[in-house]
Amino acid sequence: MSTSSICNLFQRTCLRAALTALSLMLTTPAWTTPLKIRFAHVVAQDTPKGLAVERFKRLVEQRSEGRMVVEVYPGSSLYGDRDEMQALQAGAVEMLAPSLSKFGRVGYPEFEIFDLPYLFDSLQDVHRITEGPLGMRLLKGLERNGMVGLGFLDNGFKHMSANRPLLVTTDFQGLRMRVQTSRVIAAQMRALGALPVPLPFGATRQALARRVVDGTENPLSNFWTQGMHRVQSDLTLTGHAYLGYAVVTGQRFWRSLRPPDQQLLQQAMNDALQYGNQIADGQNNKALQALRQAGTTAVHEPSPAQRQLLREATQPVHQQLGARIGQHWLDDVHEALGH
Repeated sequence: MSTSSICNLFQRTCLRAALTALSLMLTTPAWTTPLKIRFAHVVAQDTPKGLAVERFKRLVEQRSEGRMVVEVYPGSSLYGDRDEMQALQAGAVEMLAPSLSKFGRVGYPEFEIFDLPYLFDSLQDVHRITEGPLGMRLLKGLERNGMVGLGFLDNGFKHMSANRPLLVTTDFQGLRMRVQTSRVIAAQMRALGALPVPLPFGATRQALARRVVDGTENPLSNFWTQGMHRVQSDLTLTGHAYLGYAVVTGQRFWRSLRPPDQQLLQQAMNDALQYGNQIADGQNNKALQALRQAGTTAVHEPSPAQRQLLREATQPVHQQLGARIGQHWLDDVHEALGH
């Protein structure tokens, strides 16, 4: 065979190989490593927040067809109350759902509106804020500290627990009550005659068991899933204040995503939050039934007169917050609530 023929044969072989490779590239999806999204929170999986985050995980992984994977770290297993915000801002975690109280200590005291005692009468009242212009304004403000707010999530209304009933202000005298790091909640406890003791949520049950603190406040689902009924003899259904969360992600992470992926994550989050808010009441009712059946904790209900006295005792806390963050915030809340 001539040198020319050999060259032609070699060229045809190379061309066929190139065409085969191109065909494979066009028909076979390129292998890519899934985008990993770490989502940390501090409560148990079978709480409203835990269930909503699991729903978000499933929706994202289904809708992205595996291109995105959500790794969920519940129960302070990755980061806790004291360090989760710093972890988000450092890029060590992609998503959090901190309680609204936590935003006060990172430069957003206006979020402490949600901590005010006896402000909301129902979750419908809360949603007038979280689903309205005021809620959007609160989330938008997070951008100045490198966060993106994706939405609000309910847990429910908080109730007081201790090793005695807490029906009137004199019942609170001298009690060390675990609180979140919220100036409003601390002021509320002082107004009732108790001593506020800020502690991480994950350390609360142990602190109660060791009598480091005497009592605390929680929605029923948290009280039950954390086993606090084993270390608190009495639970009083005060329903005095709301506990909710804001889901946030880091601005740097969010901006690294293509717009279609941002839309996918936001829609999955909207659907997961809607689900979580729908089940919040049900989870708390189930927890109350379980508590009654367990029989380890006496459950008390304040009378209307007792509830009114507790309300009156904590009203100065509203005035203190208005003076600190600007009365216009409270005026906007009351206008949205139709007060």
